[in-house]
Order: sequence, then C-alpha cells, then structure tokens
Amino acid sequence: MLFKDSVTKENVAKGFAGLCQDHARYIFISKSAISEGYFYIGEKLKEIAKNKLAHASALYSIMLKEIKRKDSVNIEAGYPFENHMLKTSLLDSAEIETYQADNVYPHFAKIASDEGFKDIAEKFTLISKIGEENARFLHALALKFDSHSLYQSKEKVTYKCSNCGHRHISTKAWDNCPLCNYPQGYVEIPIDKD
Repeated sequence: MLFKDSVTKENVAKGFAGLCQDHARYIFISKSAISEGYFYIGEKLKEIAKNKLAHASALYSIMLKEIKRKDSVNIEAGYPFENHMLKTSLLDSAEIETYQADNVYPHFAKIASDEGFKDIAEKFTLISKIGEENARFLHALALKFDSHSLYQSKEKVTYKCSNCGHRHISTKAWDNCPLCNYPQGYVEIPIDKD
C-alpha cells in the first residue's frame, strides 16, 4: 500500500497534532507548578513536554519523507482540555496519558502494521510505552499531591535538592535545603516508595 493512500498517513498526522498539543499543555501546567512554588514538578513537566515535542518531530519527519512538499492532510480528532490548576492537572494528565498509551497509539500501531508500515508501527509502540511511564509518574505524583505527602513518607526515603544535589534520608524533606537554602519546592519527589 502506498503511504499517500493509507489510514496510517492520517494517523501520523493526528499523532503529530496531538503531540504538539500535549507539548503545549505540559508547558502550561509546568508554569502553574512553578508559579505555585513547585519548581521540581515544573521541571519534570517541562521534561515531559520536551519529550512530546521530540515524538512530534519524529512523526513530522515521517510526513516530510512520505508526502509531497505542499500536500496537506485533513484530520478530524478530539482533544481533551483541562484546567491548569496543578491539583487537578496531574491526575487529568495521568488519565490522558493512560488513554493514549492503552488505546490511541496501540490502535495506530496495529493499523500501520496491517498496512505494511512496520517502522511507523514501531514508533507508535515506543510512544505508547513512554506514555505508560508518564502515566505512572503523574498518577503517583497526583496521589502524593492530594494526600499532602509530596515531602513526607511513611518510610525513610532519599530526598535530593534539584538545585545543588544535597541528599538526605528521612521521612520528611527539609523546608529549605541545608546546603544551598533553596525552598522545599526544589526537592526531588521520590515516587517509588509509599
């Protein structure tokens, strides 16, 4: 099958558009986090945004390789809008990532594979796996945020300052880093325990 006649072409375009929108959404949420004093969370959200843009770039490269210079692809797709309050955005984003990882990208991958575009199917599969990781991280962060346990743990964990690298093992993070005096919002939040 020729790419220009495929459903995969539309799915690559939808993926590109969605990833660009995801990038913008994470940038907006990051700004909210930073303005609320959660610098580390803001930086992690910027990292996810950067990854989304890299995924979009990979799909854009496919389009540039496969279609003629001035071709356009008309797509129709829904896109979730959410409030950018950090309290709700973390869980909303986790749910969006889960939906995309469990439904959207596996569906795109299957169609691409069925149409004979194995390399494109692999890209969709890889994007889906990263979405699963994002969903786990954001869900854990949302739970900690809701339970007011971003900076405390039932067990001793390692807290690290994202500014200077100072670490200590405790059930509670410091209010200000004892080394650089940066505020608690710079503490890297451990999410693997609790």
